[in-house]
Amino acid sequence: MAEARTPAQIEADIARRRQELAVTLDEIGVRLHPKTIIGEAKAATAAAVDRTAGRAYVAAHRAVSDVRAQLVSEDGAPRLERIVPVAMIGVAVVGLVALSVRRRRS
Repeated sequence: MAEARTPAQIEADIARRRQELAVTLDEIGVRLHPKTIIGEAKAATAAAVDRTAGRAYVAAHRAVSDVRAQLVSEDGAPRLERIVPVAMIGVAVVGLVALSVRRRRS
């Protein structure tokens, strides 16, 4: 059977629980404070942007490396048989865009 508690023990228990409740309410107040919520949202957004930027950098670096590997030989010499057609396509695309813009203005 449970031991009978004295009024002093009951009062001490109530005071301890009241203190625990006050601490819990303070923690809830801090967590729900608008500045805390905004700070956490900013941190989460910054982390997401950092991850996205990192992935974009890796993808761009990989794409540049792949293109470079196609246009430059292993010894670093340019592969003219691949560069010339790519350059001609680039010039043709720029010419078509310029022609399109010129027609729209007329």
